[in-house]
Amino acid sequence: MSTDTPKHPYHLVNPSPWPFVGSVSAVMMAIGGVIYMKEGPAWLLIAGFVLMLFTMYVWWRDVVNEAQDDKAHNNTVQYGLKLGILLFILSEIMFFVAWFWAFFNASLGGSPAGDVWPPEGIVPMGTWGLPFYNTLILITSGFVLEWAHKGLMKGDRKQAKNGTLLAVLMGAVFMGLQFFEYGEAAFGFTDGIYSSTFYMATGFHGFHVFVGVCALAIGYFRLQKGHFTEKQHIGFIAASWYWHFVDVVWVFLFIWVYWWGNSAFFAQ
Repeated sequence: MSTDTPKHPYHLVNPSPWPFVGSVSAVMMAIGGVIYMKEGPAWLLIAGFVLMLFTMYVWWRDVVNEAQDDKAHNNTVQYGLKLGILLFILSEIMFFVAWFWAFFNASLGGSPAGDVWPPEGIVPMGTWGLPFYNTLILITSGFVLEWAHKGLMKGDRKQAKNGTLLAVLMGAVFMGLQFFEYGEAAFGFTDGIYSSTFYMATGFHGFHVFVGVCALAIGYFRLQKGHFTEKQHIGFIAASWYWHFVDVVWVFLFIWVYWWGNSAFFAQ
């Protein structure tokens, strides 16, 4: 009798350097971001970002190999992965709680600028311009992705691929419009508490959109290779749940930052 036969349904992963490398890249990005915000050089921020992208690629590659080559993702492992995805998204929600906390603390009188919001001299973004159009794009992309998921569940790979690709393109359009919006903004990052909370909240969300687009693009290429089946598509589920999380956060940002936080709203 072979001693290599597993006696449990769990997957014990091989030793991997990528968690450590990912942590190093995150620290580099954080320190580099602070230096850049203080008008210092951006090289550490860029280096950390590049290292993070590399870590994402090689780590996801190893997980894909575990599923496709090692056949390690049985039902028990899939349940654990789904739970891990949910816990990861929960941890990301806590990041946005911090940004919303800072925004509400400042806007509701927690700072000298809170007596007048937005502070005098700040011309906020128009609520029903690009922010509204971007909201429609992102919400629609969530429905499109669900349509793709339905296609995958019923074995319609063409529908799954087309829907996923369309969601990727809509996410790219969202990012392009947000960059354009930043270029048209009448205030800079260092122009006070309103500017700082605005750019931190929306910019941090923009980074999450970028990560979501990368995850969906990987899912699209995996669909092209025939990796996903009706019963096993954890990679697709992870990208889909993450994308819906990004959608919901943006809806909150639009309501509270672009609409409620707009001086035109307070004047009504």
